[in-house]
Amino acid sequence: MFDLKTHLKTLVETHAPSGHEAPIRAVVREAWQGCVSEMEQDKLGSLIGIKRATHPLNPPRRIMLAAHMDEIGLMVRDIVDGFIYVHRISGVDNRVMLAQPVMVQGKRPLPGVIATMPPHLLADKDRDKYPGFDDMVIDVGLPPQEVAELVQPGDLITPDVPLLELQGKRVAAKALDDRACVAAVTACLHYLQSMNHSWDVYAAATVQEETGLYGAKTAAYHIKPDVAIALDVTFAPQPGVNGDESYEMGGGPSLGFGPNFHPNLVEKIKDTASKHEIKLQHEVVPGASGTDAWAIQVALEGIPTALLGIPIRNMHSPVETADLQDIDRAGRLLAHFIAGLDADFLAAIEWEKSS
Repeated sequence: MFDLKTHLKTLVETHAPSGHEAPIRAVVREAWQGCVSEMEQDKLGSLIGIKRATHPLNPPRRIMLAAHMDEIGLMVRDIVDGFIYVHRISGVDNRVMLAQPVMVQGKRPLPGVIATMPPHLLADKDRDKYPGFDDMVIDVGLPPQEVAELVQPGDLITPDVPLLELQGKRVAAKALDDRACVAAVTACLHYLQSMNHSWDVYAAATVQEETGLYGAKTAAYHIKPDVAIALDVTFAPQPGVNGDESYEMGGGPSLGFGPNFHPNLVEKIKDTASKHEIKLQHEVVPGASGTDAWAIQVALEGIPTALLGIPIRNMHSPVETADLQDIDRAGRLLAHFIAGLDADFLAAIEWEKSS
């Protein structure tokens, strides 16, 4: 039986920042092995699991599900007297990295901590400032000579924190952006095991989203889908977050509305949620969504695309927080939507039918 929490724990505790997704790709491959008919990998590294239709159409139709499997991270910039200085990979926030445990991927994995100058030694003008990355060092606790032998510039670094179970169905971890959505795709594939569907399902765990949506773009060209649904995290309410730009944790996945998303496809997903009494929230996105959906929509001749979001707190931190119910609901909604696709679906969402 599929255990969503155990699967998510394995995903988020794997170390694999943008451009270096091999470890998480192996985890996803194993998780999808019994749920899909075959697997492919495009030349950039995105993993694509293909679940063939139980009642195929002629010609066959393809739906693409896309969730990125990379995570934000750091990279070794320099080593001085046994201390490691870093560059950040994409959106790492210096405000939350101080004192975090990390894993340095040298010649062997090295646990370390991020530190900076003690406050006693700071100039008065610097005591009320967050240290920048140039002021932080990683200490792995080894003599300088050993550090120099085991670590070199370009080695990868990621937070090294376990998934933490909070109250109710909520969890906190690194890399819930976007492995919560990879888990939702896995849940969808499991739900589909007991459903009939006439479209082929192409589940894509994409690479390098955090550095430019690159994996979604190449995967869309590789798959050539008829329609696509991307999944990414969105903002949940917390102090300082505008209530108009956040979505309730436990309130179900969000569904994007805006120019990035095909309006008729969005309405069909909305109808599916209503039919199956699955909680759904409306997310207004007036411009570029900044997600895989943005790259997929304009691939090839244009692909009808929608976006589902999982609300999380503390985005781009080692303590991102999500509700397992939202992940499960997203997977269930995807499965019911796919099971409802038929030979007439593309005609039903044609632009000419838009009002």
